Amino acid sequence: MRRRPAEYRRPVRRRLSQWIWALIGMFLIAGLVLFVFLHDHHEDQVNQPIMGEHAIKHRGFNFTKEILNASSFSRQLAEQMTLAKAYVIIAKEHNNLHLAWELSKRIRSCQLLLSKAAMRGEPITVEEAEPIISSLSYLIFKAQDAHYDIATTMMTMKSHIQALEERTNAATVQSTLFGQLVAEVLPKSLHCLKVKLINDWLKQLPLQNHAEEKRNSPRVVDNNLYHFCIFSDNILATSVVVNSTVCNADHPKQLVFHIVTNGISYGSMQAWFLTNDFKGATVEVQNIEEFSWLNASYVPVIKQILHQDSRAYYFGADQDMKVEPKLRSPEYLSLLNHLRFYIPEIYPLLEKIVFLDDDVVVQKDLTRLFSLDLHGNVNGAVETCLETFHRYYKYINFSNPIISSKFDPQACGWAFGMNIFDLIAWRKENVTAQYHYWQEQNADQTLWKLGTLPPALLAFYGLTEPLDRRWHVLGLGYDMNIDDRLIDSAAVIHFNGNMKPWLKLAISRYKPLWERYVNQSHPYYQDCVIS
Repeated sequence: MRRRPAEYRRPVRRRLSQWIWALIGMFLIAGLVLFVFLHDHHEDQVNQPIMGEHAIKHRGFNFTKEILNASSFSRQLAEQMTLAKAYVIIAKEHNNLHLAWELSKRIRSCQLLLSKAAMRGEPITVEEAEPIISSLSYLIFKAQDAHYDIATTMMTMKSHIQALEERTNAATVQSTLFGQLVAEVLPKSLHCLKVKLINDWLKQLPLQNHAEEKRNSPRVVDNNLYHFCIFSDNILATSVVVNSTVCNADHPKQLVFHIVTNGISYGSMQAWFLTNDFKGATVEVQNIEEFSWLNASYVPVIKQILHQDSRAYYFGADQDMKVEPKLRSPEYLSLLNHLRFYIPEIYPLLEKIVFLDDDVVVQKDLTRLFSLDLHGNVNGAVETCLETFHRYYKYINFSNPIISSKFDPQACGWAFGMNIFDLIAWRKENVTAQYHYWQEQNADQTLWKLGTLPPALLAFYGLTEPLDRRWHVLGLGYDMNIDDRLIDSAAVIHFNGNMKPWLKLAISRYKPLWERYVNQSHPYYQDCVIS
């Protein structure tokens, strides 16, 4: 049989090889896996927004807003708890201890529920709040039924508030009084130092001879030198003032210090300054009791000291607690404190002098003060009117016509403690006579409270030249927040206030600024202070 031509032949059926079938199977399996994965991913996307909304809701809960919301259960619970606390106090006062105990128990439950709500970040539900609200409402109704009505509650709470205010005021006055007493009392260590020094003064005759030589030294009246005066009975404090001044001076041998103290401290003060070296500076110590002109016929403050009413005011047993304790300090009637108004009479031959309080520390060379132009004024001082309470009207009674007719109530106050005085101008203006006039006008203490600054503001009115603030920085005896940069830039830092640097209640942050100028190598200091 003949074969057909090629173009008329039927196509041959060929079998697929095994590897092609394997490849097809793999594609089918991969497609199935991909389908399952995409199906699960779609379900995750559907469920994810619900979970996200829940998380956002949990994270966005604000418990403070919930408490402030008038319709929230948290607000209702807080208000009921406050009212219940008031009824607890009233129930205890009426000896209804069982009701007080029940109220306290429900208050604790309320506090616990509020704490849980704040911790979990979800509002309180009605199921949680209803039992506590119901029980507290019942107890509050029970308290009201026992005649503890709102009026009684308000009166009781008002009396409690008044009692607390009285106790707080009494505690504040007592604390201030104790602080003032601590500030006034001489520490035992300083008393020990004074006793040892006075013993040396009495036993060693050469010391007394040396003191007489210094008193007659021509340097104490030489106007080509730089003169400083300090009036104090505190040996260690005065020593720090002198030592800090000479340590920061460019030419310490050109400095002359004039110290005036009382009769009790005179010998010990002389002994200390005669046995210590201050870099060649001259130190003169005088006894205030040797000033014969300082008597009651001339000095108004001595009349006040001798007056019976004044003595009762300062030293009497029955004292008005309404008066600020610091104003009862005998320091305000101390002759040493008022001696600053008699500087031209103490040093009649001097032309310029710098007055320093015994609670200051000098950090810069003060000789530049002597070259400042005071523009004909008597007193160079740093003004303190950066705050309103340092204006004249805060110190002086302007309801008095004598005061209101002569002075500006908004005039700026200034600081005592570091002052440069032109003694020639002082004598010309007769400032001391002005001081006497105003002291006599204030014999009944109606023009100002006690102290030396109010009469100084009057006596030096229109005669004070403002100095740069950096010359004198105050407040280290009471203000704990003075800027370190201001302290570092200050020529003089002043520990005015009760927290003196030689006391245990001194502000620890500032105390090293004072201690660095204490002669801690002195054997008496080591015996009395360190040990």
